[in-house]
Amino acid sequence: MESRILIADDHPLFRAAMRQALVDIVGNNITEVASFSEAYSAIEADESLDLVFLDLNMPGNEGLTGLTTLRTQFPSVLVVIVSAEEDPLLIRKAINLGASGYIPKSTPLAGIAAAVNQVLDGEQWLPENLNEAVEGLDNHQDKVFADRLAQLTPHQFKVLKMMADGMLNKQIAYELDISESTVKQHVSAVLRKLDVINRTKAGVLFKQMMNTDDS
Repeated sequence: MESRILIADDHPLFRAAMRQALVDIVGNNITEVASFSEAYSAIEADESLDLVFLDLNMPGNEGLTGLTTLRTQFPSVLVVIVSAEEDPLLIRKAINLGASGYIPKSTPLAGIAAAVNQVLDGEQWLPENLNEAVEGLDNHQDKVFADRLAQLTPHQFKVLKMMADGMLNKQIAYELDISESTVKQHVSAVLRKLDVINRTKAGVLFKQMMNTDDS
């Protein structure tokens, strides 16, 4: 069965280039969207999607939050980051957070096709010219936090994001349409799983991990 792919990027020319690179591999099983909210809705609506190409800087995608959201909410869907940025530390963070690959937008079509084949075969793909630099940046602290983050349930992850944005329990309860006592239970579970002493520390660590500007 041919794989189903979602290209999430706000640049029509880049989406067209991606489609051209992919069509020989997956045929016409390709969906295109231009914002993170559209990407989320598309994955929610199509359980058969195998792979998402996610633009780091598309509307609605704040740093690495979009990647982490998709990996938490839809763990069976592979996510490959596409970006004009080629910072090895940023790539290392993305891989730690569960990305199956990282494709710089400067990658030629043949390279993109090779990346897709490799990822669909269950392997990770990084650009050859950056592979060594990325491998040499195995930040233990980031890896530990990413592993702890991966233990959160979808609801716990949503609560953590809202905590990081400075929202109070009653505001989170209203937004998620749950009771305040349920929010408190989620907060306690988040702090325990992340092994931090308070919500402020959890929020700071989360923001640092998601940040792409000061990688």
